[in-house]
Amino acid sequence: MLPTITSETIDLPPGTLLKFPGNMVDYERLLAQFGERSIPRIRLRDQHILLMSPLPEQVKEIDVIADLVKALLLYQGQDWDSFHPITLRRGQEPGLEPDVCFYIDHYQAILGKRKLDLSIDPPPDLAIEIDVTSFTRIEDYICLAIPEVWIYKKGELKIFQFQGHTYLETDTSRIFPDFPVQQTIPQYVNRAWQIGSSGALREFNQLL
Repeated sequence: MLPTITSETIDLPPGTLLKFPGNMVDYERLLAQFGERSIPRIRLRDQHILLMSPLPEQVKEIDVIADLVKALLLYQGQDWDSFHPITLRRGQEPGLEPDVCFYIDHYQAILGKRKLDLSIDPPPDLAIEIDVTSFTRIEDYICLAIPEVWIYKKGELKIFQFQGHTYLETDTSRIFPDFPVQQTIPQYVNRAWQIGSSGALREFNQLL
């Protein structure tokens, strides 16, 4: 199945990644056209527009990881608010669309807000990307200064923390310092494929 691109419609088959020259005007036009839709995901990088349509496996893994994070937060007695999907922007800078993001330490600051502007609002405490089509580059997140970013790809979870003016990879989570998320999250994502999402979440809650 080939992509369909017209002045009114962009229809990408699952797993498609398109890259073509573009600028802020093109980016703003596409954002206005698609709004907060999750498909296609839109990114402006190095004077190019990137459009990506997720695969079904990516959507499933987004839901599973989000549910596991919520279970951990509940276990720790922490409140949160989450968004999926959402475009995060700082003023007029190009935005990013993490697969899911969580406000934890600063959740009260964004209660009731339908749209976020990171030039006014605090950034999420955690952003998560499920990277099936090599769409994610951690350097893109520097402009947003999100304290912690997870990138899950091919059964491996990488954790990045914002320090100074860059991201450093680490093997522990600031949000869950006493829990081995890097080992356990991939294990239960795999279990979701074996026994279903609800069964994996049930087993995870039993582990906690």
